[in-house]
Amino acid sequence: MTLLIGAMLGTGILLCASPWLWPPRETPRRVVRSTRLRRLLDEAGHARTPVRAVVACMVGIAVTVAALAWLLTGIPVLALLAALAGAAAPVMFLRGRRLRLRKARRQMWPDVCDLLVAAIRVGLSLPDATASLAGSAPPAVRPAFAVFARDLQQTGRFESSLDRLKATLADPIADRIVETLRMARQVGGTELTGVLRALSSSVRADAALRGEVEARQSWIRGAAVLGAGAPWVILGLLAMRPEGRDAYGSPEGVVVILAGAVVSVIAFRIMLRIGRLPEPERWFG
Repeated sequence: MTLLIGAMLGTGILLCASPWLWPPRETPRRVVRSTRLRRLLDEAGHARTPVRAVVACMVGIAVTVAALAWLLTGIPVLALLAALAGAAAPVMFLRGRRLRLRKARRQMWPDVCDLLVAAIRVGLSLPDATASLAGSAPPAVRPAFAVFARDLQQTGRFESSLDRLKATLADPIADRIVETLRMARQVGGTELTGVLRALSSSVRADAALRGEVEARQSWIRGAAVLGAGAPWVILGLLAMRPEGRDAYGSPEGVVVILAGAVVSVIAFRIMLRIGRLPEPERWFG
């Protein structure tokens, strides 16, 4: 008995001291970056594309662009900057596609809410009403609801099917709809149709306001792209001449190129920050 009490006491002391004896390990940066890239692929509509394919594409573009810059100019620092720009190109493309998809889908979600309300009012259960969107939802999101209907038919689990639907859509407004359906399924109630109507009205008003503001601020993004890209086009043309190659290949020229790169990146980010509207965060995504 004494040994048992002593063992329990020692175990309790060891458990109390465990946070200091074995501190939690930090998540490696590679894992964090891979997770961010995976989420970016999902939100850009490339859920089936592996992360390794994007990384390989980044490396391939970087090597190709760097080789072209080296052949045209013969300046190592320009080849290095070209490689960095080429590696960032796929990520910029995916971010742009994510924004375009969100803008396009923002107009569809009010219709999805209205269709759900209509299906519930005619007497369909919540799982059947959601599955019916596979044939009546807007074409852009219809495949996701078709996968949901097939998964629900095979497993019969509404919660897990909702999780897969949420991961497939990867949209903040879709997260609101999915979590509203989940809560209605778990706690019940008769206010689901009212909540969906209110959500539909809110999304419509937000889409109209965003469309007007984005139309007025579109010139900021155009000015940022033009202001950041034009000096580098001129620099490339000058570096292709022998005297320009000698000038920019010198130590002073390298300093000028690096300083210009830093200023261009900072100015471009500031311009994009000024012209960007805050995007809604995903719910438990």
